[in-house]
Amino acid sequence: MSEIGVAVERLVEVMRRLRAPDGCPWDKEQDLRSLRPYLIEEAYEVLDEMDRVAWGGPWKPLAEELGDLLFQIVFHAHLASEKKEFDLGDVANAIAEKLERRHPHVFGEGRVEGAEQVLQNWAKLKADERKAKTGRAGSVLDGVPTAAPGLQRAERLTEKASRIGFDWPDVEGVRRKIDEELGELDEAIASRDRDAIEHELGDVLFALANLGRKLNTPPEDALRMTNKRFTSRFHRVEEKLQAAGIPFGEATLEVMDRFWDEAKAEERGEAPPPGRP
Repeated sequence: MSEIGVAVERLVEVMRRLRAPDGCPWDKEQDLRSLRPYLIEEAYEVLDEMDRVAWGGPWKPLAEELGDLLFQIVFHAHLASEKKEFDLGDVANAIAEKLERRHPHVFGEGRVEGAEQVLQNWAKLKADERKAKTGRAGSVLDGVPTAAPGLQRAERLTEKASRIGFDWPDVEGVRRKIDEELGELDEAIASRDRDAIEHELGDVLFALANLGRKLNTPPEDALRMTNKRFTSRFHRVEEKLQAAGIPFGEATLEVMDRFWDEAKAEERGEAPPPGRP
């Protein structure tokens, strides 16, 4: 057995021991419902470390977070094995078989001319699989989780639709669509109709998510990094307010704007902008 196989077997054995009659009281109490928040939490922690690595951070913490996420998968598989449904081996074999089946250009005689054709073939193969299981091909949009974050789901919906040709031919068309949706949002704002504002704001966000996809810049990632920058800069503003002796909640917008500009300059390694009159 390879070193990887030995390591996985060790983790499976650790899981079995935790759930044994003389194992851990907390682990023995868990079920699929109680584990749901931990699975989501661990996935987001992996995402945080991926962002840090992307910005030049160390890789080791990512390995640790991936281990936590892997443990969740092992835990769920073990719960299923206790009920004689499936085990971790079944999980691994199922995804391996799926990947081989959906990559005939790698594991079979198929040929493709580029990544775009790979995605088109993938959509067709998924439809064939659904038809074999349920008797109907279903929708190309099937499989996009309804519980996914809104921007991420919007991107995935447009990406799925593009696989059968429902897509703007170029970025310019998407960009013009944003202007059109912003105009409709302005009309809704002027009407003060809350339902209309929600509707049109949703259309603007959906169009922006589609633009992110066309630019190969996932909107969820872009917004997450903006949130990170905002948080970092705002913390600096708060530190500057405290250093200036300005009581909480009593700073003027002008002062906070100046500190914000200073925080941005510091972030970029630039000299602070001159003070405003």
